[in-house]
Amino acid sequence: MAKVAFIGLGVMGYPMAGHLAAAGHDVTVYNRTGEKAERWVTEHGGARAATPRGAAEGAEVVMACVGNDDDLRAVCLGDDGAFAGMGAGTIFVDHTTVSKKVTDELCATAAAQGVDFVDAPVSGGQAGAENGRLSVMCGGLEAAFARVEPVIAAYAATCRRLGPSGAGQLAKMCNQIAIAGLVQGLSEALNFADRAGLDGAALVEVISKGAAGSWQMENRSATMLADEFDFGFAVEWMRKDLGICLDTGDEIGAALPVTALVDQFYKDVQAMGGGRWDTSSLIRRLRALSPE
Repeated sequence: MAKVAFIGLGVMGYPMAGHLAAAGHDVTVYNRTGEKAERWVTEHGGARAATPRGAAEGAEVVMACVGNDDDLRAVCLGDDGAFAGMGAGTIFVDHTTVSKKVTDELCATAAAQGVDFVDAPVSGGQAGAENGRLSVMCGGLEAAFARVEPVIAAYAATCRRLGPSGAGQLAKMCNQIAIAGLVQGLSEALNFADRAGLDGAALVEVISKGAAGSWQMENRSATMLADEFDFGFAVEWMRKDLGICLDTGDEIGAALPVTALVDQFYKDVQAMGGGRWDTSSLIRRLRALSPE
């Protein structure tokens, strides 16, 4: 069992930290909104800290799951940042989906004070976090990964090191690129079925057992057919992630024509007021475009 700090108790971080406590780890949490940290301690035990530095002091492993590049810098750097409370030989694990640029920057800063940095973005959504069944993509030194893998196992269905620092974030970009195309394809198929007069649920029951089957079809088709999107991974967060993918694609010379197109479709969804809708709301855009 490890002494762990967990920074960021959003829809993903809250249950992830809970799994750590349930597994027997000694967990101290920090959250920008203190009331949520208090509620977490009431539910799971452990302790809460007033600053990221306070959470990190004395911890063997410090984990973060926040919003974006700027949020990650804010909890890592400065007098109250986590790095200020970490000693040589400790490990920082970043579960946030961020750019490789900020990963490289923070990894270098951590290394300068003897702290190992593992980038470990996750996939599986809120349900995966709550059920402890996340897919975790890691980058960093082999020795550091070997030390934190048993800790991450508390909420992971699979956890794998894919290369040096930054490899985890690059893998997460691949994940989001694949999801964007899948959700758009599923949206078009279900909208087409509706316009053709087919029973959508019956259609999914048949095609989900063949080559068209996917996680998106299994977990989102029913709510897409019901036109329900008040849950799940928000469109505005997906656009943040796709922006990272597109910028990186330009940097490394990887063409992402479908990703760029779907990103613009999500922009249309935002214009419809759907910034906080689930990413499967792409079908609502198609319904708005389809003639009656």
